[in-house]
Amino acid sequence: MSDLPSVLFVCVHNAGRSQMAAGFLTHLAAGRVEVRSAGSIPAGHVNPAAVAAMAEVGIDIAAETPKILTADAVETSGIVITMGCGDTCPVFPGIRYEDWKLDDPAGQGLDAVRPIRDEIRTRVEGPLAEILPP
Repeated sequence: MSDLPSVLFVCVHNAGRSQMAAGFLTHLAAGRVEVRSAGSIPAGHVNPAAVAAMAEVGIDIAAETPKILTADAVETSGIVITMGCGDTCPVFPGIRYEDWKLDDPAGQGLDAVRPIRDEIRTRVEGPLAEILPP
């Protein structure tokens, strides 16, 4: 485990919301936060509309792959953020848990994914400001 603050984004398929959130935090934190994402039933690939929406704002998540959620990933995170998708995580003392209610980009076109992307960016800025004060 690194000495950096750690955030884990979780959604069932780890293909849309959690990948976009991880992309934003990785970009905005610029190496100052360990960023991970995972899901209980990972999809075969990241949602192409999510990839396209992120590319529009200069963040490339095309090479990312959905990952399986493990107890170790949860236990070694300082903050675990589920994405309003009903996924459950193991609970460990001392870890902060949040659930963000967000629309699901699965099966949606780019026009529908853009507002989800924008809401995720706004939400990511909150934990970033808390764990990396000015």
